[in-house]
Amino acid sequence: MPKKSKLATPAWILEGFDSEADYNKAKGVKKEKKADKTFNVKKCPECGSYDVNVVLTGEEGRGAKEWECKKCKWQGREIDEEELSEDEFMKYLDEKGEEVA
Repeated sequence: MPKKSKLATPAWILEGFDSEADYNKAKGVKKEKKADKTFNVKKCPECGSYDVNVVLTGEEGRGAKEWECKKCKWQGREIDEEELSEDEFMKYLDEKGEEVA
């Protein structure tokens, strides 16, 4: 019968932090795992439109690094990303007119 492993003391306690949140903040950990499903939607930083596309330039197979807004014709690398819950995402699709299966 294999031996059971011992419980390890969490790193935030060993390093002397008061809470795990303080430890994550000090170490630069930003994202915490969400319990429910989330969806990321790209958004234009200029006009706030969701009608953005990636600009394909250069050699095929290389990463595209530029975005373009179809509404205001903005082009750039810094694009806003919005995280939506499942209900918010369904509402977004309804407003956009996409058909949901």
